Amino acid sequence: MNTEEESGSYDRAKEVKEFDETKAGVKGLIDSGVTKVPKFLMHPPENLSSSSTPTCTDFQVPVVDLDGFHEDLQRLQIVKEMREASETWGFFQMVNHGVPDRVIDNLLQAIREFHEQPKEVKMEWYSRDSTKRVRYYCNGDLLVAKRANWRDSIVFDFQDGPLDPEAFPLVCRRAVQEYMEHLTNLRDALSGLLSEALEISSDYLASIECMKSENLVCHYYPVCPEPDLTIGTTKHSDPSSLTILLQDNIGGLQVLHQGHWIDVPPRHGALVVNIGDLMQLITNDKFRSVEHRVLARSVGPRISAACFLYPTHKLKLYGPIKEFLSGDLPIYRETHAREYLAYYKSKGLDGNSALGHFKIT
Repeated sequence: MNTEEESGSYDRAKEVKEFDETKAGVKGLIDSGVTKVPKFLMHPPENLSSSSTPTCTDFQVPVVDLDGFHEDLQRLQIVKEMREASETWGFFQMVNHGVPDRVIDNLLQAIREFHEQPKEVKMEWYSRDSTKRVRYYCNGDLLVAKRANWRDSIVFDFQDGPLDPEAFPLVCRRAVQEYMEHLTNLRDALSGLLSEALEISSDYLASIECMKSENLVCHYYPVCPEPDLTIGTTKHSDPSSLTILLQDNIGGLQVLHQGHWIDVPPRHGALVVNIGDLMQLITNDKFRSVEHRVLARSVGPRISAACFLYPTHKLKLYGPIKEFLSGDLPIYRETHAREYLAYYKSKGLDGNSALGHFKIT
């Protein structure tokens, strides 16, 4: 903690309010020529890459090749690899997933173009109103978290049904529309494969609609002048059932595995999948929602697009799958997806999992 904070002379709320009112995000800080990270973006050492949790190169995040997943023998192998990755890592990379490189490259370029527009153009989309289904902001939890992250985002919220592409910013309209069309097909394939990995009927996850709706959040991490003082995304697990992540070639994504931070290396054309909290809840801890983070970098910008797959927006209770328990006691109580999300958002990215709040004591 710095001297100003210790003495109580530092007014974080004032600094955050003034920053938020610029509607320019952290990209705006770079454009204004800052060479120092503002205090509200600084993190304590335990949050950063120099923390006591070491980065390790002895492990490699699993890679699953989906080529031939419709064929019986190949499908058995793919399901086995997904099961092992979901139980031990909670993360894996996918190749030959059916989303064309052209579509992937177009989306990354479109995200970059949106965030690099003049401030006066993109600030029209700036909002903290979660009912706005297309909005741009800096840190969704800026007003509740103790420390902010070095990133800006634009979200396309499909959770309440289809979005009219005419409601998207023109600069990324076609790219987002085309990418989401492909991801819907991929989601359906993954739903079947993960059901089989749980050794239940292949249509089970689809039947309970736990991956029914999507929320696409497109992040922009500018070059950081002091990457050792802040972080791109704080350590967290995702509140979704499943997350499908597209990342560019800059790197910085890490997953916590066996007490070590492991790099998730960029791989052109690959998509990263990670198990979300709600999937861990309904599988009674068989599939693991693990903590991950993104480092701030002195190179960039880093571009990524996270598609969060959530349960249907209907008020439906989700708990450990009864057919799956086989006599084991449920670890978690039943909850609505909206209740889970509300709790997750209320505490912000504080480095602690929300799952503990829903455990049966």
